[in-house]
Amino acid sequence: MTYSTRSLVPADLPLLLALNNAAVPAVNELDARALATLVQHSHLALAVVHDDAADIALGFAILFVAGADYESENYRWFSARSTDFLYVDRIVVADGHRGRGLGQVLYDTIFGAARRELLAEVLCEVNLQPRNPGSLAFHDRLGFTEVGQLSTKGDTVVVSLLAASV
Repeated sequence: MTYSTRSLVPADLPLLLALNNAAVPAVNELDARALATLVQHSHLALAVVHDDAADIALGFAILFVAGADYESENYRWFSARSTDFLYVDRIVVADGHRGRGLGQVLYDTIFGAARRELLAEVLCEVNLQPRNPGSLAFHDRLGFTEVGQLSTKGDTVVVSLLAASV
């Protein structure tokens, strides 16, 4: 099976909303309006698809660059640290499709975009509390290292703030 990425289209949003909300607490829950706003204001919004069914998103990533008008606590922390980055706001792969390399396909595209735009690093966060060990191990394999930790959402979530050089 071969997979690739493409830009998100409006028709993807209902499925992506379901994928996002099924991935809670690894990502925060969204409603349809919040997801549409994120995609609209993002720098890059990607779907990963099977090449034989490119109209069905099996996962997605939403990314921002420095200087965006975005109120995320994690994004603001990174923005105070650097002005030369591509920030992964969320990356989700559908349950039942994990472990097939789709996250790697998304990150290959993400790192490629960062290189084309001459950005220094790719940034993201992964939950420490509640712990997301699979994502921590995955990001470690990709070369991400912890540059900080942040308690968010009224101290209900603690994240590891990660960076990888491009």
